[in-house]
Parts: sequence; C-alpha cells; structure tokens
Amino acid sequence: MQKQSFYIDKITESIEDASTGESYETDFTGVPAQDLKHILKKHGWRFNWKEEFKFKDRQLYKLVIKGNDVIQGMLSLQIAENYIEMHLIEAAPINYGKSKQHLGVAGNLVAFACKMSFDLGFDGFVAFTAKTQLIDHYINTLGAELIFRNRMSISGNAAKKLVNSYYKRYLDEG
Repeated sequence: MQKQSFYIDKITESIEDASTGESYETDFTGVPAQDLKHILKKHGWRFNWKEEFKFKDRQLYKLVIKGNDVIQGMLSLQIAENYIEMHLIEAAPINYGKSKQHLGVAGNLVAFACKMSFDLGFDGFVAFTAKTQLIDHYINTLGAELIFRNRMSISGNAAKKLVNSYYKRYLDEG
C-alpha cells in the first residue's frame, strides 16, 4: 500500500480562495479515461493516476468547483467489506505550495470518503496508510486514530465532524 502524504492546510466549509477567503461549492464526479491526459506528473501531479486508473477494484474521483471543470483534487477509493480504503489523495498542483489557489482541498477529499462510508452504512470508517512524519498531523487535524504502525483510520464522531464541516448538517449531530 502506498503511504499517504497529503497535508490538511485548513478545514473549511468547502474550498476557499487562498487570497480572498471566498468559499466555493464543489462537486465530486468519477474520472473518465480522457481526464487522465491532464493528470500527469509532467503537469505537476505527484502520483501516477493512469496507473491507479487500471485497478478495477478502485474508484477515482475528481473534485471540481461547481460550474467549472478544472480539477482541484483527486481521490482513489476502494470499498472494502465494512470500510473505505483511501489509496491515493492529492490536491491539484495549483493547490499546494506557497502560491496555492485554494485551501481546504485535502480536507474536502477526506470528507467525501467519510461521507461515502456513512452512505454505505460503515459509520464513516475510512482507513489509509500514512507517512510516519504525518501521523500526528492527521490525528490533530482530522481526528484520525493510529491502528497499527502507520495504518490510520477516521470513523465515528471524528468522521461525522469532518463530513458536517464540508456538507452542512448532512448528518445529525449526536
């Protein structure tokens, strides 16, 4: 399993413009094969999404601002027996570094995975493998828990809080 190296810059209500703070509504859609020609390392992407697309047991999703087809982030998920496995997560090259355009992209991607887990009756349970140096970051920003070594999960109240940040009142508070 590939270790995750995403960074949560900010938990937002959607994604927001890094310079103005304006918030934008977002959509998630599946990734068609024709999108893969734009999601390449030569365009600044860190992962090989063409290779990820070949796994038939995984689903790729792209995050876009409603009404705009520019990809803001990518996510690879696998539905397991009673949880969602996050294989890859990546903010678009325009959304990392000092000159990033939007904040909240990685948080939005993780919230989508948790929302899907709730929708499937898995109590928001999402698992992933983290790089060791980011374990504390995921615990502090996402409420993630360390399962074993560098395996982590988000579920229950932590997942509910994250989903409700990005999807207002999607889940009953409780």
